[in-house]
Amino acid sequence: MTRKIYVPADSCAIALGADKVAASLELQLGPEFNVIRNGSRGLFWLEPLIEVESEQGRIAYGPVLPDNIDEAFVNAVKSAGKHPLCLGLTEEIPELKCQQRLSFARLGITDPLNIDDYIAHGGFEGLHTALTLSAQEIVDEVQTSGLRGRGGAAFPTGIKWQTVLTTEASQKHIVCNADEGDSGTFADRLMMEGDPFCLIEGMIIAGLAVGADKGFIYLRSEYPRAATQLQQAIDIAEANHFLGNNIAGSDKCFRLELRIGAEAYICGEETSLLRSLEGKRGMVSAKPPIPAISGLMGQPTIVNNVITLASVPFILAKGAEHYQSFGLGRSRGTLAFQLAGNIKRGGLYEFAFGMSLRELVFDIAGGCRHGDAHAIQIGGPLGAYLPESLWDTELDYEAFATIEAGIGHGGIVLFNQDVNLAQQARFAMEFCAAESCGKCTPCRIGSTRGTEVMDRIIARQSTDQNLELLDDLCDTMELGSLCAMGGMTVIPVRSAKQHFPEDFHSGAQSRD
Repeated sequence: MTRKIYVPADSCAIALGADKVAASLELQLGPEFNVIRNGSRGLFWLEPLIEVESEQGRIAYGPVLPDNIDEAFVNAVKSAGKHPLCLGLTEEIPELKCQQRLSFARLGITDPLNIDDYIAHGGFEGLHTALTLSAQEIVDEVQTSGLRGRGGAAFPTGIKWQTVLTTEASQKHIVCNADEGDSGTFADRLMMEGDPFCLIEGMIIAGLAVGADKGFIYLRSEYPRAATQLQQAIDIAEANHFLGNNIAGSDKCFRLELRIGAEAYICGEETSLLRSLEGKRGMVSAKPPIPAISGLMGQPTIVNNVITLASVPFILAKGAEHYQSFGLGRSRGTLAFQLAGNIKRGGLYEFAFGMSLRELVFDIAGGCRHGDAHAIQIGGPLGAYLPESLWDTELDYEAFATIEAGIGHGGIVLFNQDVNLAQQARFAMEFCAAESCGKCTPCRIGSTRGTEVMDRIIARQSTDQNLELLDDLCDTMELGSLCAMGGMTVIPVRSAKQHFPEDFHSGAQSRD
């Protein structure tokens, strides 16, 4: 009887040598061991995290680098025994054990491309439930769950689906926005690389909910590993009759295509993404009409991001009320928080809404890896910079709105005392200038002038006058931009200026 050894095939683990680790283990362990390339558990500071099957459960070792594969380590793995890199039972690792994994329940547990493994761990239960319901009943379940878009805007998913369902059309589409471009975010990638059938299942259910028989995954080109995993998963799902005609033995049809973007941040905006899918230049379109009424090829279209769609199978399998029991207020369910930057234990943490930012970053993830914590940015490059006085804010959409910030896609980046927030404000303007689609003047020109103004502020040239000009530019960009790209660029700039004014008067010098 062979024993299983799990070596992650996630991009992060591969970058740290997981392929070499797997090859070395296969060579040294022999035929009685089966090396399985699973997804990452999301505990990046422990990667590559090797797991060994035992009678007690999986035993974890990490981080295991290629140079660690010596005789002592191989012997420890063979017996699932003690070693300096042994972490004990994987499920007992504190940072993993405390999480509430719903959408990411299979992450790191299953072989991502083994459909039987997926089914054995609850896969397609949600789809089978959906096949017993009417389209309206599926939409009602999603509405009752309280699921909101996990891409950043947090728009109620059920309302969007209801609009597409009730809009008459000869063709409807499901589009997955997998253009995960925010700095410090990687939840979409982890899902697509580590549990791709979950996303596929969510898209099929969305198709059943609104009467769409065609779906597209729009993936950023910077994710080649995810592209490979997704295409293989699509092919496997088709071969097993979960895609194509008569899905899961029903009379329903759903087909899915993978499309690769071209390194354009602006294509994370839904109308720009849809133009790109149509073969046009990715530029923002004015609303109305909204994509739910006139989207891809002018037809009603659901546009949701990866985690939104990947949350749907759990909702249909376990029930809307169960999902709704997590979280608080209007923020229901869980969110995959992604911690990066100068942090001790960076990675993915799935929790229900409600804990404080301080609790997540410091009590669970360990705080700064080097130096003292000074600022936290949450919500990607267009998110606010928060000072220590705001770190006790609950991770809840409405709570963050009261402090003029947003949770966005759940990306959290920690900075120590060496950061200069005036430089970070300049980066926000520079980023917007580089990534703007160029369609509207406030975004295209405002960000360019904003970068120039920040250069003068950092150089201590007429600081008061340039700060006043910066305020005017921010007002123009917020109120006049066609989409959130220009309108939200002001958020990091204003928050940095409001909460860290000393950096706007002392130039670009770092602290001691």
